[in-house]
Amino acid sequence: MSKLLIVGTVAFDVIETPFGKTDVILGGAATYIALAASQFKLDAAIVSVVGDDFPQEYLDLLRNKGVDLSALEIIEGGKTFFWKGKYHNDLNSRDTLATELNVLADFDPKVPEDYKNADVVMLGNLHPSVQMSVIEQMHKKPKLIVLDTMNFWMDNALDELLNVIKHIDVITINDEEARQLTGEYSLVKAAAKIHTMGPKYVVIKKGEHGALLFKDDNVFFAPALPLEDVFDPTGAGDTFAGGFVGYLAQTGNISFNNLKNAIIHGSNLASFCVERFGTERMENLEKKEIDKRLYQFTQLTHFNIELE
Repeated sequence: MSKLLIVGTVAFDVIETPFGKTDVILGGAATYIALAASQFKLDAAIVSVVGDDFPQEYLDLLRNKGVDLSALEIIEGGKTFFWKGKYHNDLNSRDTLATELNVLADFDPKVPEDYKNADVVMLGNLHPSVQMSVIEQMHKKPKLIVLDTMNFWMDNALDELLNVIKHIDVITINDEEARQLTGEYSLVKAAAKIHTMGPKYVVIKKGEHGALLFKDDNVFFAPALPLEDVFDPTGAGDTFAGGFVGYLAQTGNISFNNLKNAIIHGSNLASFCVERFGTERMENLEKKEIDKRLYQFTQLTHFNIELE
């Protein structure tokens, strides 16, 4: 069975949207990635850190999904990373009301011995120096290294970020971040410039407008499924990444055509994530629901046309 190594935050969130407000709930990039990847047949482990205030019920949830937590460090007397945010009416923009790094401030990742030969590594949104440390701990180069990052690191750790980008195979960023990273407004030009930085594949996420996959001159567009109810977009990008890498780890096929399938699987799972607050929808997702919605994706873009 393929091995997937997930690096990222395991956190507490407080979320407010036009549809309501939560108390402190489970969050973090690695959490969403792992919950999505658990839908596939693979061995997955999280490398992250929490404080001893992190509830046993959350640990049990992840373990019950088959996630290896041997590299989830629990700091005695420490406080878990915390984020609080408020979304605007269109749900495409948000204000960060609080960010408390807590134990994440001094995080030194330790890759478990059993996963130093992982087939796929998913570098979730963290400081680039942490991401690079994980790459350096691998016994051999994985079949695929996928990086997710954000504009915060472009503003505050650009040199370290560019160094990590040299060592990866796939980068997943949103359209705003692609433009900031490259200085190009055209996403086609932005993807071409990112290719020169190192990645073979560039995935540009456009939220409710789908995602683009680039490899040299090849381009694929995956739509987002139109939904009646969107309650909370928190974690949707990480859920997308988890479905994307989970499918690739399960199939072991990293061709351009199979990456197209992976993007659809990622988009499909992300469409569930936004239907409830936090991780609630992903915690109880059933395969029959996933398959039904995958069929909807096939119908969304299927057409017949005759060319003379």
